Amino acid sequence: MVILEIVLQVLLGLTSLLLTLLILLHKGRGGGVSDMFGGGMSSTLGSSGVAERNLNRITIILALIWIASIVGLGLITKFQGA
Repeated sequence: MVILEIVLQVLLGLTSLLLTLLILLHKGRGGGVSDMFGGGMSSTLGSSGVAERNLNRITIILALIWIASIVGLGLITKFQGA
């Protein structure tokens, strides 16, 4: 059970960092951090719609993994004392 808890904690840390980076890369409505890293230039290209959809999908998958690891850690903490 201890190994599972450590794996979930590492997974939570990694997904937290990746979610932060992916959310910052999303195309903003009025510019912002995504324009600073070249997000504004990609809107002139023809493939920006596909790239944005893929970024959305990856972000949603990572968010689901993040939520699952939080729930898993909560369940481990709840039943560990019993």
